[in-house]
Amino acid sequence: MKTLLMFCACACVAASAAAQSACPPYVKHDPGGDYTNADDRAGLAVVEQYHFSRNVETLKQGMTGSLGGDISYTLEHFPNHHKALAAMAKLGLRDKRVQPVGARYTVSCYFERAIAYAPHDTTARMVFGNYLLANKQDAAALEQLQEAARRQPQHATLQYNLGLLYVKRKDYAQAREHAARAYALGFPLPGLKNQLKKAGQWQEPPAQAKDTATAE
Repeated sequence: MKTLLMFCACACVAASAAAQSACPPYVKHDPGGDYTNADDRAGLAVVEQYHFSRNVETLKQGMTGSLGGDISYTLEHFPNHHKALAAMAKLGLRDKRVQPVGARYTVSCYFERAIAYAPHDTTARMVFGNYLLANKQDAAALEQLQEAARRQPQHATLQYNLGLLYVKRKDYAQAREHAARAYALGFPLPGLKNQLKKAGQWQEPPAQAKDTATAE
């Protein structure tokens, strides 16, 4: 029995180590680094020229092999490359694979690496939230969108997406709050407003609230 317990313990440690190695942290390459940093982006064209064309971004055709391989290469150099993250998410959703063909890691891993390396990047968090939402992981999506909005409260698209998520969760008070902020910040699409109207939950925000949100 003692031997069996020791074996089980070792197996658990090995499984944990394997899980961690399956999604290792990003190590900066040259060229590469933070997609939002002007100095790091100096080498971006070199990577995109050979691995991230418009055809790759729209999932039509890879440049050097599989789509997953070219997008993966791009994210190996610029882990928070917004368009590459979105493309990897769309590829995973389209092919119904957590790890697309040719990709080194899972879709979620690429987002985790991006956020760990550039926690300030609210766009990466927003794209991750949308991916999680598409996979019906509402609680995890809400966590990412809330953190992104906390870091950048004047981002109209973030406020809008949060409103949509709260409508889905039938938390109409929160949905109205984020809708009011999104529209005060100039978000143009009426979808959130229409969903709240359909649920009988829309309220025109007072003019003072609009002015306050715009002034912040």
